[in-house]
Amino acid sequence: MNHLINQANTSQANTTFTLRALSEVTSRFTPIVLTSLQLSLMLTLMLIALPSFAEQNNKVSSYSTGQLATEKSHESKDLILQGINQRIALGESDQSQNKALSITRDELIAEKHQQAHQQVSASLFKKMAKISNTSTTGRSFSNGNFVIYDAYTQLIEDYDYDGYYQTFSVTFDADLVTYSAHDEAVVYAELYLSENGGPWQHYYTTDNFIIDGESTDDEFEVYSTLQQGFNSNHYDVLIDLYEVGYANIIASYSSDDSNSLYALPLESSDYDMEYVEYVEETHIHSGSYSFLSLLVIGGIMLIRKFIFNQGTLSLN
Repeated sequence: MNHLINQANTSQANTTFTLRALSEVTSRFTPIVLTSLQLSLMLTLMLIALPSFAEQNNKVSSYSTGQLATEKSHESKDLILQGINQRIALGESDQSQNKALSITRDELIAEKHQQAHQQVSASLFKKMAKISNTSTTGRSFSNGNFVIYDAYTQLIEDYDYDGYYQTFSVTFDADLVTYSAHDEAVVYAELYLSENGGPWQHYYTTDNFIIDGESTDDEFEVYSTLQQGFNSNHYDVLIDLYEVGYANIIASYSSDDSNSLYALPLESSDYDMEYVEYVEETHIHSGSYSFLSLLVIGGIMLIRKFIFNQGTLSLN
């Protein structure tokens, strides 16, 4: 028992000595130096904590909307972005709506073929005759070709002005080349991002839309805001076109075809905090400080005095 008491007294004495030593050292610093040290310590702790938080939070979320770029009901860019912001407020992400899948391009292609085979097998088993309108062939127009004639991107929102954008758009013109200029087809597109040359990750599935031959009036545009989980980096874009009811890709267009889809500087909004400039006026005339500085310095002096008093009481 006496041994434990002696250990406790020794520990208390060491703590008191440490507090007194710390008080003596800090008493030699001017208030400005103490304030600077405190701010430096806070910034260091923030820099250490932020990467750890980012590593723990691996969830990916994005918000997109697509439409024909030249339709009569075409909305302005401001209205489109307003609609995306409303969805963000409601938490209606592309992932929650099954418009964005957390899989690679190869995985999605394999999944489409597997689903097509399952549907064909079910149809053959039930009817043993005509296959349903979902087919494993590549397209319905055997005497024509589907192509994506052109595609381009726009960088839209960068709140912290670091050159990396959280909101961007992709516009593409898909055509059906046949002997008739009036042939139409119902199609949809799968969009992918590749971070710094990595695997193609799916980020959006468009709704079905109609392409009219080689018309330029059926361009399709997709606006996207990356909300979470996208590092500040350069991303390539790839577009795969599908005919509704068919499992094979009928046309593709990527950064290999246009520089506009190459190395887009993007980041999610959790890396794109809005830049706000703070201006603090500090006047040092005749030994006076700003009111805020005096409060900070006064607080530090009170804390130091409290620590010193606690150490004195312990010694007594």
